[in-house]
Amino acid sequence: MNKTISMITDRILHRSAQSRAAYLNKVETAFVQGPARSQVSCTNLAHDVAASTDHEKLILKQREQHANIAIISAYNELLSAHQPYSAYPKLIKEAVARKGHVAQFAAGVPAMCDGITQGQPGMELSLLSRDVIAMSAAVALSHNVFDGALYLGVCDKIVPGLLIAALEFGHLPAVFVPAGPMPTGLPNKQKAHIRQQYAEGLISKDQLLEAEVKSYHSPGTCTFYGTANSNQMLMEFLGLHLPGSSFIPPGTELRDALTVSAAEQICKITALTDHYTPLGKMIDEKSVVNAMIGLIATGGSTNHTIHLVAIARAAGIVINWDDFSALSAVVPLLARVYPSGDADINQFHHAGGVPLVIKELLELGMLHRDVATIMGQGLEKYTQRPSLGNQTLSWTASTESLDKSIIRIGSDPFAASGGLCLIAGDIGRAIVKLSSVPEKHHKIKAPAAVFCSQEAVKQAFEEGLLDKDCVVVVKEQGPRANGMPELHKLMPVLGVLQDRGYNVALVTDGRLSGASGKVLSVIHVTPESNAGGAIAVIAEGDVIDIDAVKGTLSVNADLQSRLKQFTNESLKQSSSSLGRGLFQGMRSRATSAEEGATTFQ
Repeated sequence: MNKTISMITDRILHRSAQSRAAYLNKVETAFVQGPARSQVSCTNLAHDVAASTDHEKLILKQREQHANIAIISAYNELLSAHQPYSAYPKLIKEAVARKGHVAQFAAGVPAMCDGITQGQPGMELSLLSRDVIAMSAAVALSHNVFDGALYLGVCDKIVPGLLIAALEFGHLPAVFVPAGPMPTGLPNKQKAHIRQQYAEGLISKDQLLEAEVKSYHSPGTCTFYGTANSNQMLMEFLGLHLPGSSFIPPGTELRDALTVSAAEQICKITALTDHYTPLGKMIDEKSVVNAMIGLIATGGSTNHTIHLVAIARAAGIVINWDDFSALSAVVPLLARVYPSGDADINQFHHAGGVPLVIKELLELGMLHRDVATIMGQGLEKYTQRPSLGNQTLSWTASTESLDKSIIRIGSDPFAASGGLCLIAGDIGRAIVKLSSVPEKHHKIKAPAAVFCSQEAVKQAFEEGLLDKDCVVVVKEQGPRANGMPELHKLMPVLGVLQDRGYNVALVTDGRLSGASGKVLSVIHVTPESNAGGAIAVIAEGDVIDIDAVKGTLSVNADLQSRLKQFTNESLKQSSSSLGRGLFQGMRSRATSAEEGATTFQ
């Protein structure tokens, strides 16, 4: 095992000792002997079975070794990635019934599409929706009649929210069931170029729309390597998916066979069997470190420097950005998937996908082998790829990369380090993702251009005010300010400026996700403006010096003196329209980005 990774794991174990012990005690306390429904009253059980079929009633009324499995789904027709889930409950219920058990659809949780809400008011609810999803799933599981749960979710906040809820009910086994990516459409790099052309006024809105529709064109996950596909990768590294199942396309026989197999697998690991695998014990400090390493080695979404922190804390495990940065310094970059490369997620999968990356990292001694998964002990099963022959599922070992421009072997990585960096200095702490930023742009020293919204940045760009070397500062975008929306409207604008030859960078207490692109972006600045952070008092023209290689950031101004004169009355008030007023209480108690931006603590 790599010594640095062992050391980081040990410090997480030490840091988390008290909170982890308290969590495991909660898991033990929640455990009940026999079927969970045997602990409820006859009236309670009658309500549970009232709408069931006669055969299901017969099973559920028996207080014997028959499991009741919860189905919790984020299905809706707005999210292309989630539309395939409409057919899953029937497949799951039939598969579970063949094993002599019952599956009940316990809840549908809200799931918003960040693609629809990008740059719109609804994006201010996106990060907060993660906690709403967790609470919604918890409401379903609180009926306390389930012996295990299947979680159907793919996209940005949905999987983290479902996993936080699953860990809250950590005495139950959990299996996560993916839906797969849409077929490759317009290449992501070409799509980004067309967006820049539109930002410059070189093409019409109709032409832009035509390109976008060719990019996002069918059921399935978007094909770039953003948060949704990073979620799926992480579920394999955590051992919560069936091996190699993340990126099998929807609507295929193999996809359906894997869904059936996931339903069968949950039945094998309930407390009513000899292979009881409670999620809360399965996910431990080593599992979390493996997930962080998977994120770094594949160039995954920066959103997980927030989400993984919140997920870990739900299991009593305390991680921070120092851990991410220290791991990134030793974990090599083994994959290049857009925006860190030209390939999309389908091409990544065909080149070897997650199983090959896990294999290479295991051979390098950079993953903990001795972790529990839904398939049993050890990660070796997750180096295998599924296939279907004669209606039978089988798995075969990954051997080598089928495209070394997409996945490299451990001895010949794309880069010696993963490129996920901690930046610290005059304005606090922040995250930078360098895997898609050209090396010549890793450093910048330029005057600040200060804004309070991405709309204001776009207006300044259109007026020619940003045609210069500058560091664009967008403040008041943190969890407490407006829910920490992603700021994707900035990327075409800043990309155009960089292509024009200007040295530009972004500093913000907002988010950018895995699609951050080629511009040096210092994001998730903590403390945020609305929590007394120094970013709130950066002024127009202050010279900002960023060195992402050294991890330093400085401003040629006495920000601390300015903060003494600063009051929250100087901050703009978050809007209460379009549902945002209902989330004011959540915004007001949100923790910092480095603490997971959670509203539970």
